[in-house]
Amino acid sequence: MSNPTALVVGGTSGIGLATARQLRARGATVHIAGRDKQRLDAVATTDPDLIGHCADGGDRAAMTALATELGGIDWLVVTLAGSDGAGPIADLDLTMLRNAFEAKFWGHLTTVQAVLPHLSPTGSITLLGAVTARAGMPGTAGIAAVNGAVEALVRPLAAELAPIRVNAISPGFVDTPWWSGLPAEIKQPYFEQAAQALPARRIATAEDVAEVVALAATNPNITGTIIEADGGARLVSMP
Repeated sequence: MSNPTALVVGGTSGIGLATARQLRARGATVHIAGRDKQRLDAVATTDPDLIGHCADGGDRAAMTALATELGGIDWLVVTLAGSDGAGPIADLDLTMLRNAFEAKFWGHLTTVQAVLPHLSPTGSITLLGAVTARAGMPGTAGIAAVNGAVEALVRPLAAELAPIRVNAISPGFVDTPWWSGLPAEIKQPYFEQAAQALPARRIATAEDVAEVVALAATNPNITGTIIEADGGARLVSMP
């Protein structure tokens, strides 16, 4: 595919930004969408070759307008995330969990619907789930449900939308701004403990996961697949 166009929704930080950089390095014209203008301005400074757009993935009208503006899109990557929804089920705030579904699951689905009419018939859709969708980690039932819902879209959509390819990446522990709510004095020892439990013996970087996202987005022979890039977290009991 020559001169492909990529749209990374949630592309202003973390895995999304790292993915945008990977796709740009593969020769694509890369557009990133995010809600936070300050983050977009920061990316414009550090990565002037990425084209930023202020748009909320959960806003159908905004995403439709953006997709219409871009015209043809070859690779759609949706990396929307939220930090709500974790905690023991007995005390879980269901309003926060609904917010988590709104931000991630409904954001993914809204973006896909809005962009689909503008997606190349030989293009791809790549979604972002998480290891909680299939791991038995106490205190993650809420976010497991959110990520499980996202990942459940993959196989039926891959069959329904063919030859458009549909895949998802399921990361585990990744050192991204998602963890920014934890103070450094708590996060650092927790990561060290988690790394010792992981078969890979390390916490992933955003770039580690972005390489896998870029593979799924660009490889013409991968579809209907959830690629686990979790350092083996699903194989062991995590702290």
